[in-house]
Amino acid sequence: PQAQPAEGVSLAPKITVEDARIDWSLPALAIDRQIRACTPAPGAWTSYAGERFKVLPVTQDQAVVGGLAPGELSIGKNAVHVGTGTHAVRLGEVKAFGKKQMAAADWARGERPEPGARFDR
Repeated sequence: PQAQPAEGVSLAPKITVEDARIDWSLPALAIDRQIRACTPAPGAWTSYAGERFKVLPVTQDQAVVGGLAPGELSIGKNAVHVGTGTHAVRLGEVKAFGKKQMAAADWARGERPEPGARFDR
């Protein structure tokens, strides 16, 4: 065993549910890191249609044609993209309020969001 240095030790505060709320105006890299840091508990979330909506790890996607406003959804046949402060991210799996965890594309096919729909905040 080796002695650990005691100088400069700091404690990190516990991540709360409010800390896990996604602010879509942040850069895509920051959102990706926030979601990974909050997964599995307490779980990164946003709100859609007034209900809590959990978001699991995302993929950064700079190739999305046409800029999306922060929080704006772009629904494709096999993918759902969300605008951020820099470029879009592709949603992996999501969990809508009262539903099971599922692929974002499956959720979008069932929910059928209107064009221009967006996540709150």
